[in-house]
Formats: sequence, structure tokens, C-alpha cells
Amino acid sequence: VQLQASGGGLVQPGGSLRLSCEASGLDSYHIGWFRQAPGKEREGVSCISSTDSSTYYSDSVKGRFTISRDATKNMVYLQMNSLKPEDAANYHCATIRDCYYFYAMWAYDYWGQGTLVTVSS
Repeated sequence: VQLQASGGGLVQPGGSLRLSCEASGLDSYHIGWFRQAPGKEREGVSCISSTDSSTYYSDSVKGRFTISRDATKNMVYLQMNSLKPEDAANYHCATIRDCYYFYAMWAYDYWGQGTLVTVSS
């Protein structure tokens, strides 16, 4: 499966962005988002289950980010509000074996090119 993330850009602190993830057959997979900032480890951010659309968030984004899916469009979205400079990173969407392990990089299977988010005034 090939996934394409888009929607990144430059935003001021406190601003919002919506990232999109597109791939055929997306509704058959659990889909997670992870990010990687320069010089830092990859970090699992969020996940949405394919079975019941349960959602999962890291503590660092909980209450600010919202993951959702539109099965009719084969899309998964990550709405990011109240962005902070520490949210700046390259964001990837990926298939994942189980959302319960979204924080663990070994759980991710396939991902494509990320989309860059820059948070700066």
C-alpha cells in the first residue's frame, strides 16, 4: 500500500493545520501518524483503528490534535490546533499493526514521504 501525506506548511505558534493521508483501501488498515524532528527520534503521535475508529493520542498532543477518517474518500486526517514550536517535524502517516502500540516504531509497516510542519513566528 502506498500512502501520501500532505497539508504541512509554515504556521505561527497557536495556529492550526490539517494534515491529510491518502491511499487506496485505507479503510482496511489501522492508520497512525508519527513525526520526526531533526536530530530527534521518531515519535508516534496518533492512531485510528480500522475496526471501530477508536482513536489514540500521545500525551504531547492530546487535547490539541484530532485524528479522523473518511472511508468514502480513502482519507485520514490529522487536525492540529494550538500548535507549538515543539510540534515542528516531518509528519508521516503509516499503516500500523495495532493502534495500541502507536508509540512504538516497530508497529508501523508502510509509510510514504512525509509532510513538513514548521511552527515559527
